[in-house]
Amino acid sequence: MRISPHLCFNGQCREAMEKYQTILGGTLQAMLTYGESPMAASTDPGLHERIVHATLLVGDIELTGADVTPESYRAPQGFFVTLSVQDAVRAKVIFDELSDGGTVQMPFQSTFWSPGFGVLVDRYGVPWEINSGAQPAV
Repeated sequence: MRISPHLCFNGQCREAMEKYQTILGGTLQAMLTYGESPMAASTDPGLHERIVHATLLVGDIELTGADVTPESYRAPQGFFVTLSVQDAVRAKVIFDELSDGGTVQMPFQSTFWSPGFGVLVDRYGVPWEINSGAQPAV
């Protein structure tokens, strides 16, 4: 069993997934538009360039995404994509790159559980928690 975050975008899926690949590394395994899919004939031609499915594989983790129709899009809320990076320096670089053009909700800083932790919403509206070092005891 695997849990994979699936992110919904309002026309920025390609840009977001390519940016995440630049920041996180990994391999873009899929980037399929509505126009390239079997759904093309039943999809408004104005949406054909939007992404119906994208997959970024980073290590063993899949980050998937799609552009939903404009009337179906809702800004993400009630969750964070949590990224744990052992090296605090690398975690800070990732935090800074993801927060570029977005909103920092908690600056990257030392906490009682981590040498570096921060919270942001990126330029695509995706909420992230970036954590470094040891994880808290459960």
